[in-house]
Amino acid sequence: MPVVPHRDWIPPTPYDLRRSLLVLRRGPYDPAFRAARDGLLWRATRTPLGPATLRLAAGDPAVGCTAWGPGADWALENLPALLGADDDPAAFVPHHPLVAESLRRHRGVRLARTGLVFEALVPSILEQRVTTEEAYRAWRLLLRRFGEPAPGPGAELDMFVPPEPRTYRLIPSWEWHLAGVDPKRSAAVVRAARVARRMEEAATMELPRALARLQAVPGIGPWTAAETLQRSNGDPDAVTVGDLHLPGTVGYALAGERDADDDRMLELLAPYAGQRHRAARLVLLAGVAPPRRAPRQRHARIARL
Repeated sequence: MPVVPHRDWIPPTPYDLRRSLLVLRRGPYDPAFRAARDGLLWRATRTPLGPATLRLAAGDPAVGCTAWGPGADWALENLPALLGADDDPAAFVPHHPLVAESLRRHRGVRLARTGLVFEALVPSILEQRVTTEEAYRAWRLLLRRFGEPAPGPGAELDMFVPPEPRTYRLIPSWEWHLAGVDPKRSAAVVRAARVARRMEEAATMELPRALARLQAVPGIGPWTAAETLQRSNGDPDAVTVGDLHLPGTVGYALAGERDADDDRMLELLAPYAGQRHRAARLVLLAGVAPPRRAPRQRHARIARL
């Protein structure tokens, strides 16, 4: 039998594999990510060398990863970065009791770095201006319709590798419609797919240049660029602006203010310059949020219009 590629990585202690990587999952039914009840994490990805399926298991002391598919070697070579080896949580200094307590409780969380910009960009575009439920549904339907079965045991788990850029460019308008993706978002995905190689170059750029590179594509704004680079680059300062809920959550957690806007959020996060995304994530992990005062956003299924 052929040898299945495998690699172990010994993380610093403590280390929380699940919380470190779950940010890569787009909803509980993401065809490219599985969090099994036995603690295993499964990830289907499209590397520069082709599709790959990863099985990740937290051990003592190492995290073990077995990979299948043409992209297995690339995935294993970049495994430490994926798991957060390039992240430096020690550079973070809390300036608020809530943030300090969240850091204490979640010291094992590290910022993942996939190194794959376009892969993170597409679902971020799909999440523009819609509920997360609608965006997750669109991602799920597009992968099942236009992706390919994940290599190795990934196929048995009903997992799919995201489509390659050329495939996105060939998706007809009615298929986008059936997936619930409006013309503005589908056009942004197609435009990004046309310059996918240029998008990938942002993986090695400093944050200002990377943000500018992504936002050079019409339809990609600060929110989408930051959400992408948080995952592809593991950038600790890529704070999300333009979000419906994040400013209110940060404002309420750090200053007791229910109606903070982006400017106020950035003011509150200013002491964490260089680490603003990490600070915001720690706020979210703390689970503190202002009480809801408005009804939930209505779901507008454009496929039914």
